[in-house]
Formats: sequence, C-alpha cells, structure tokens
Amino acid sequence: MKFILLFLFLSCTARAMGNDSQDTIKLTLPQAIEMAKANSIAAKQAITVKETKYWEFRTFKSNYQPQLALSGILPGYNKTYSQVLQPNGTIVFQPIHNDNSSLTLNFSQTITSTGATIYGTTQLQRFDDFDRNNVLYNSIPYGIGFTQPLFQFNNLKWDKKIEPLKFNESKQAYIEAQEQIAVTVNGYFFDLLLAQVNLNIANTNLDNTHKILKVANTKFELGKIARNEILQLQLEELNARKSAGTAKRDMEIATLNLRSYIGMEGDVRITLAIPAVASQMNVATNKVLAEAFENRSDAIAFGRRLAEAKRDVAKAKGQNGLNATLNANLGFSNTAGNIPDVYRSPKSQQSVQLQLTVPVLDWGRSRSRTKTAQASEQFTAYAVEQDKQTFKQQIVTQVTLFNMMKEQMVLTANAEQIASEKYQIARERYVLGDLSITELSIAFQENDRAKRDYVGSLRDFWGAYYQLRYLSLYDFEKNKKITYN
Repeated sequence: MKFILLFLFLSCTARAMGNDSQDTIKLTLPQAIEMAKANSIAAKQAITVKETKYWEFRTFKSNYQPQLALSGILPGYNKTYSQVLQPNGTIVFQPIHNDNSSLTLNFSQTITSTGATIYGTTQLQRFDDFDRNNVLYNSIPYGIGFTQPLFQFNNLKWDKKIEPLKFNESKQAYIEAQEQIAVTVNGYFFDLLLAQVNLNIANTNLDNTHKILKVANTKFELGKIARNEILQLQLEELNARKSAGTAKRDMEIATLNLRSYIGMEGDVRITLAIPAVASQMNVATNKVLAEAFENRSDAIAFGRRLAEAKRDVAKAKGQNGLNATLNANLGFSNTAGNIPDVYRSPKSQQSVQLQLTVPVLDWGRSRSRTKTAQASEQFTAYAVEQDKQTFKQQIVTQVTLFNMMKEQMVLTANAEQIASEKYQIARERYVLGDLSITELSIAFQENDRAKRDYVGSLRDFWGAYYQLRYLSLYDFEKNKKITYN
C-alpha cells in the first residue's frame, strides 16, 4: 500500500501556470535595463538635460568667436510737433515731418587674455525732410575701435576655465543617469522576480498540500493517522490558498511597476529569467577608486567648485579700488545729398576716452566684500576635502559590500540546494508514513525560506554590482569604461 501511494503521489501532474507562450515575454535583467534606458521617462529626462547642457556650452563657445551683426531703423518715419526753445527763452511748437532711416553693420572680437573687445563698423544714414523736400545722407564708410577694461574682473578668462569643466561634468552626469536607471530597474526587476517566486512557491505548496491531504485521507481511512493530523493539513491547505492569492496580487503590482518604469506598453505577460552569478568577477578597491576619480562627475565637480571659489575672490577684488575703461576708435565719416558723394573723400574721425571710477569713502565695503569671498573660498576648500573623503569611503564600502555579496551567494545557493533536497526527502518520508506532519511543515517552511533567501541574495549581489558601476562608471564584466553616445 505504501508503494502504491508513493507512486500515485509522484506521478501527479504539476499544476499548469501562465498563459500561452505567444502571450508571454521572457525578460532577463540586462534586457529590462536596456528597455528602460531606451524608453523610460528617466532616460528621456536625462537626454533632455544632456542636450540642454550641450547647447549651453555652444553658447559659451560663441562668446569667443567673431560676431557680425546688422542693425537698422527702416523706416524711421515721424510726423508730429516738437517744442523748440527760442533765444528769448520762449517755446515754439514746430511741425516735424521726416524719415530718419539707418543701417549699421558691426563686427566684434573679444580678446580672452585681457578682456578687451576689438570692433569694426560701417554705417549709412538717410534723412528725408518732407516739409522742406530735402534729402541728406550721412555715413561712416568704415571705422575700428578698441575697448579695454583696466583693473577689472575678466569674466572671459574665468569662464574659459570653468565652463569646459561644467560641460565635462554634464557629460559624465548623463552616464551616471543611465547607470542610475540600471540601479532602479534592478530593484523593480527583483521585486517582480521575488513576487513570481512567491507565487510559484504558493501554488506549488497548495498543489503539494492538496496531494498530501489526499494521501492523508487515505491513511486516515486505514486508521494510520489521527483526526488532528487531517485538520492540520486542512489548515495548511487554507493557508496555502491565502498565500497564493496574496502572491498573485503582489505579482500584479510588481508587474505594473516594472512595466511602467521601463516603458513597456501592452498587456503581454512578463516572466523573468533568474540572473546568473558572475562569480569570476574580481573588483579591487584601488581600481574602483582610480576609475571613479577619473570618470565621475563629482570628481570633476571638485575642481570646478574650487575654481568658482577662486573666481569669486578675483571678482570681489576686481570690484574694489580703481576701475577704468579705455575706449578708442578711428575711422572716416562724411555727409552729402546722395549716396555716391557720401563715400567720396570722407573725413577722418578719432576718439579716445578713459573712464575712471575711484572709491573715495565706502566705509570698508570693498574690504568686507573681499574678505567674504576669501572666507567662502576657504569654506569651499574644506567642503570639497570632506566630500572627497566621503566619496572615497562610499566606494570602499561598496567594494567591500560587493565582495561580501559574492561570498554570501555561495552560501545561500548551497542552503537552497540542501533545503530543496531535504524537502523532497521529507515529502517522500511522509507519504511512506515515516515522518510526522509537524516535521513536514518545518521542511516546507525551510524550503520556502531558502528559495526566497536565494532570490534576495541575488538581488543584493546585482544591486551592489550596478551601484558599483554607478559609482565608478566602469564595466567590470567587460573591463572597460562605460560610455554612451
């Protein structure tokens, strides 16, 4: 009778799960990450930020290129009355009816080292007096000029140091955003994987409990077990049904979360492949630190923050004391009644100006401004040094955690294998009447816990790995830097 019951138990058909294969898509963790990087809102936001920073950098570079601009007033028509002061002090309102149109073509080029601007200009102006039926032209055939700030803050020089750092920082920040997507997907992926494992465990337990209950009823009819054992199995079956319902609900929620984040449309069913463990992957702390300080946007930001602090000190000093601007220009101009004559034998014109601003009494404002900037520079230096230490410690901790997770995976894999084998033996022993229901329940629970622990260890392992990629921007599986176009 024992052998007949055992044969019936082992020959039962496993519970069917899922829909037809054509309604199901099987995803691996790398596939889910690639889908998120291509379709998720986070990926689109990262691309938008990247493009914004690119065009900001293009705007910065244009400040150092020659500029050519055409401006004008076409037309400059005017018909009104205007007050005119007479020699005796009275005012007479005279009618005005004219058109004063002009075109100006300006060329300019900045000089980064000194902050100066060199410019050239050509201008043509036409004045029509309709009341007197008179036309007059005025022109500047060509003129060149020079503007040089003296003892002032040179914004062009400092921008040339800082803006490239900002742009490089933004490029690395984009890569970090992509890697942060991988970290987030890893969480959603294992949420769903654990939910699917829980549902599979719950359905398997329900199926096995139902089979064992059938065997137990037969044994009860033969008088081999007590009524209390039947009631215990009936309770186990009810609990298994509840667990299956809860697991199905959790799986639906986890599926929606993953589908929403990776941008997967439609209602196709998702099943996940359990990721393998990259046990041969070696990660050294010195290697991770070197890559992090070379690749991370934070590492670039350390230098950029110090440069900005030095710039603020230079700006504060440049606003103190003597400020002067030298303006000089020379060229030719002429006036005539027609266009050909206005360019014939033009008259030379020159202009030189030196504008000065000297604070005489500011009650210590200039000195206070400089001291404030210097104090801020010192504070920034301390803050950057602290952030470097935190940066290093975060990486060292993550490397240690990753290596611990590798070791932990070996233990949990062995534990899962042992628990599964123990569960199979316990199930067979119960059918043969060699094990109590209490011991069988303990074997159930240990097997379930071992499976969940294994998935949890997988989650911790791959979470630590993708966090390590995020912190260093380095692919330790392929041994190369992470780049994106």
